[in-house]
Parts: sequence; structure tokens; C-alpha cells
Amino acid sequence: MNAGSRFEIYFDFDNTITEFDVLDDVIQKFSVNEDWKEAEEEWRSGRIGSRECLERQFSQVRISSAALDAYVRTIRVDPAFPAIVRFLRARNIDPVILSDSFTSIIGPVLEHNGVPGIRVFSNEMRLDGDRPVLGFPFFGSICTRSGNCKCSHLVRQGRPAGLQKIYVGDGQSDVCPAGFCEILFAKGSLLGHYGPLRKDCIPFENLSNVFAHLQKLIP
Repeated sequence: MNAGSRFEIYFDFDNTITEFDVLDDVIQKFSVNEDWKEAEEEWRSGRIGSRECLERQFSQVRISSAALDAYVRTIRVDPAFPAIVRFLRARNIDPVILSDSFTSIIGPVLEHNGVPGIRVFSNEMRLDGDRPVLGFPFFGSICTRSGNCKCSHLVRQGRPAGLQKIYVGDGQSDVCPAGFCEILFAKGSLLGHYGPLRKDCIPFENLSNVFAHLQKLIP
């Protein structure tokens, strides 16, 4: 049996593939005021979900297409990520990115870092002049915490017997999907949640730690 037939692997984007939260940085750099802080606090306390939080925050963002392109060109992924992608593809495993960020940010970042062609399930953003217009194609009415219901991408029929799902993430939006995965790499608040609950939870600081484990796990 090929190694690729036994595993699926899912990555969060912000502060997992990237070394900081790119989405938060966009909001802070390009907001015309600090109203985003109130929405952020309401989200962190659980009073609103991430869709409402993002809609409120981006209503105060002003960014041109040229400025967005210039910004994403400055973003670097974790140095180990390209090597992980090559390692997985050599074993017929297609990595998947699940994110509450936007395809118009994630896609160019991956392209500029030499890792194009990765499947991404995320929210959408286009610009009307300098005003962001948001779309949430994977929002679930039952899942009010996330703009992109990450769990919906993990639950499908017809998986081969014995297939193991691997999840790599760091934050609140990763808690639900991580619960559907047999192998979990976690840091940040995701580790804070699952560390006491799952003895098999694997802590990581950066993706070089994850890569070392994957090389042992997948022949």
C-alpha cells in the first residue's frame, strides 16, 4: 500500500504555515480606525463568531489592489513548509489548507514562496476600489464560531479503511476540526485546549518539529 493512501493532512494557515497572524496584521495595518479591537474582544470572549468579527473589522479596512499585492509579497512561510510539501507530494499525499483567512491573501503568499497548487478552503475577499467585499462560501448555519466551517471539509463518505487524518494548527478555529483527526500537531490555544485532553497530542513550535515527526510517521 502506498503511504499516500493511508494519510490525509490538513494545515491551518495563519501562525501555522506563516510565522505570525497575517490576517490580524492586515486588519491592524490597513484599518482607518481602531474599531476592530472591539470586534476582536467580542470574538475572543465568544459573544460573536468569526464571520461577524471579520465583517465588522474589514468594513473599516481600506486597501488598494496594489497595496495588497505589495504586502503579500513581504510574507514568508515557515522555512520548513516547502520541504514538507515536497515530502508529502513524493508520497502522493496532497496537503490541504483550511483557513478563516481569504484566498486572495493565501494564494499569492503561497505563490511568492514557491509552493503553488495547494488546495485551499477559505473565505473570499475582492476589492471594490479600496473597500474589501467579503464572501463566506463555507459558512455553516449550525457552526456559528467560524466563517469557514473547517469540519465540513473533513467529513466525507468513502474514505478507505484505516486512513488517518493529520491536523496541524494553533488556534480557536482549529479546535473543532482537530477533533475529527487521528493525529494532531498543536501549539498556542489549540495546544492549551487539547493538551490536557489528548495524550497523543503532539506539541510543536514550528514546522521543522512537524516535519521531523512526519518523516518518522510516513515512510
